[in-house]
Amino acid sequence: MLRAEKISKEFIREMKGTNRFSAVQETDFNIKGGELVIITGRSGSGKSTFLNMLAGLLTPTKGRVFIDDTDIYSLSDRELSRLRNQKTGFIPQGQTAVHSLSVIDNILLPYTLYGEYDKSEYAYELMERLDILSLENVFPKELSGGEIRRMSIARALIKKPEIILADEPTGDLDDENTRAVFEFFRDISNGGAAVVIVTHETDCEKYADRVLRMNGGVLS
Repeated sequence: MLRAEKISKEFIREMKGTNRFSAVQETDFNIKGGELVIITGRSGSGKSTFLNMLAGLLTPTKGRVFIDDTDIYSLSDRELSRLRNQKTGFIPQGQTAVHSLSVIDNILLPYTLYGEYDKSEYAYELMERLDILSLENVFPKELSGGEIRRMSIARALIKKPEIILADEPTGDLDDENTRAVFEFFRDISNGGAAVVIVTHETDCEKYADRVLRMNGGVLS
């Protein structure tokens, strides 16, 4: 369903002359529906860069990324944006919210972007599962960091994507909510989705089918 062929990413640093920094070294990766893969590693090891390349948000220096048989970086920006909207759910690191929209409208944003009929019934199911149902009409400025995080998870899942890519999805959550989110991702994977999670959580391996480690840009 999702595969990467020999992808790598280099950045150029302007120092005394030009210095190339290899954030991710040449890597192959694949995941199919029904799998949950966890990627661990220290900060700065290349995990987020790798995940952003899989998500279609950061063009690899070399290599290709496929969703099914589609080379996603061969698409136009508009085509790629539409494919991401239809196929993937991406949970970025940090707090992301449209502050002029309520919680429910933030969650339904992937539908409204393309004028599609929203699945508000499923939105309520997600909010209940993530314990933010009572916050339906609240605006982000009134939310805690953990509540914004759970709202962003619901937004990523609202269209029941085939592929879910999550970058530190429990970074702002307490132990109880962290456990609940990992259990939720496991349930979604059991339902047929391909789930990739970048995390520092130490007690997460029991939820995974595979655990990979990124170290110095090398995935193993």
